Amino acid sequence: MTSLDDFNITVDIPVAWGDMDSLKHVNNTKFFKYFETARIKYFEEVGFIEAMENDAIGPILATTSCKFIKPLFYPDTVTVGARVTSIEPTHFITEYIIVSKSKGIAALGESKLMIYDYKNSKKTTLPNIVREKIREIDSV
Repeated sequence: MTSLDDFNITVDIPVAWGDMDSLKHVNNTKFFKYFETARIKYFEEVGFIEAMENDAIGPILATTSCKFIKPLFYPDTVTVGARVTSIEPTHFITEYIIVSKSKGIAALGESKLMIYDYKNSKKTTLPNIVREKIREIDSV
């Protein structure tokens, strides 16, 4: 079973009142926003933000999914983890976990991120410096 201990990159996010919907629980779309927040932190850690600014090479979301395990409610704080589980020349797979301080594991997710050359509007390969930083964090 996956646990938060399996993730080296995590971020704490307070659940906002406005995250809830008319059914009085956090709307399912917010789970993807929580994944995004952890994903951006991961990108910062591995130098993707810098690569985007310098070379216009960066990730672009190809697919994403979520397994909803428990509903979330206000007030609460969630810890969201992100990790890379596989790297290919032109894409990588990222897994996510959302852990509620009060409810435990609330969701698991996954996304496929393509490496994209934004200047030339085409798929490209993962910069070596980013690949090495990912391997330092997640040993993939």
